[in-house]
Amino acid sequence: MPRMSQDAPTFSPLYRQIKALITQALEAGEWRPGQVIPSEQELAVRFGVSQGTVRKAIDEMAAENLLVRKQGKGTYVASHNDPRALFRFLRLVPLDGDLSHPTSVPLDCWRAKAGQEASRMLAIEPGAPIIIVRRLLQFALKPVVIDEIYLSGETFQGLTAEVLQSWNGSLYSLFETRFGLRMIRAQERIRAVAADRNASEALKVAEGTPLLSVERVTYTYGDKPVEWRRGLYSTAEHFYLNELN
Repeated sequence: MPRMSQDAPTFSPLYRQIKALITQALEAGEWRPGQVIPSEQELAVRFGVSQGTVRKAIDEMAAENLLVRKQGKGTYVASHNDPRALFRFLRLVPLDGDLSHPTSVPLDCWRAKAGQEASRMLAIEPGAPIIIVRRLLQFALKPVVIDEIYLSGETFQGLTAEVLQSWNGSLYSLFETRFGLRMIRAQERIRAVAADRNASEALKVAEGTPLLSVERVTYTYGDKPVEWRRGLYSTAEHFYLNELN
């Protein structure tokens, strides 16, 4: 039996091709976060395919949180300004189940040059400008998370401590609104650590207290990494929730 060439072409189902075209339009800013996209019928005419093919593409994009269907209103581009989007990337849930919204408290914001690790995580050149943000997340005025966040200085030009302090929503809604960046997916690595002196002071726990160390790289369209963060989570009154489908 002849061996199949390693370079043999692969063919994507038609609905996946339509999904890629819609995603390209989103990446190009044709439809902004929170805006309604054309109807399935209009998209079918635009792409020259059946309405069922478009529906299948949109169903998959809705399952991936790229689009949001609203009964009787149409299909919208997903937005970080939607309150329902907050806990998609924040998986820390109070033990009592009360999903109260946390408060982000900026501590520091400064400019630096990317070292080897930051350049690798953000896919930028070593020595490229970066912005480093330190912030606390508080639930009911209690510090629960201390984050150190690394961002491309070129992508986030204009981000300052004053901008962070004046913003009332989530960081991702700020990135979307001010810098036009929508976070599509994230990859996290989690391990247990003991609180050192700095963490104990920030989170108001005793030194040596078990914490969750959560390292995250977040991606926008085109699988481009735009944020690298390292956080320490206090789980005295919270747990990390992850749904496996």
